[in-house]
Amino acid sequence: MPSVLGLLEQRELAARRRVDELREEVDRIEAELTVAELEWKEWAVARSRVGEVLAPVDATERDHAPAVPTPSEAAAAKPKSQVPMWREGLAWSVLSVDYQRIVQALTDRHWLGQGPLICQELAVLFGLDAVPAKVEALRSKAKRLVARGWLTERQPGRFMLADAVASWPDGGS
Repeated sequence: MPSVLGLLEQRELAARRRVDELREEVDRIEAELTVAELEWKEWAVARSRVGEVLAPVDATERDHAPAVPTPSEAAAAKPKSQVPMWREGLAWSVLSVDYQRIVQALTDRHWLGQGPLICQELAVLFGLDAVPAKVEALRSKAKRLVARGWLTERQPGRFMLADAVASWPDGGS
């Protein structure tokens, strides 16, 4: 007759093996997810670039267009920049770079027919560590965009493009 301790040890060993197998599977899936997210980012950038290249610009627009800020000027957004209330015809360029990135990411999701994002997913998408400080900073910005009508939060913590912004040609960009 087997001992109770022997039976317990066998069950513990089987459970530990299962945990090890699942951890290996999680590691494999995380690696695949990282590769898939990188590919997704590259396609989003490619689509964005092609859209910029193919956008029609006539000579009068080119001659009277305001100077486009250089990337370093655009990246130097003022701290505590204001987020205006969204209204028809308002372009994303009124937003600081950080807010533009959030709106662009959610616009891409909308165009692809995908659902809302949580702030941890946004952090990963932007190449940030998904640590609480970074995630909370994104959540604060997303909440501000919700309050100003750019985004919506139909479920707590799940952000998506507001219907009015999504229905505006080019998502208001």
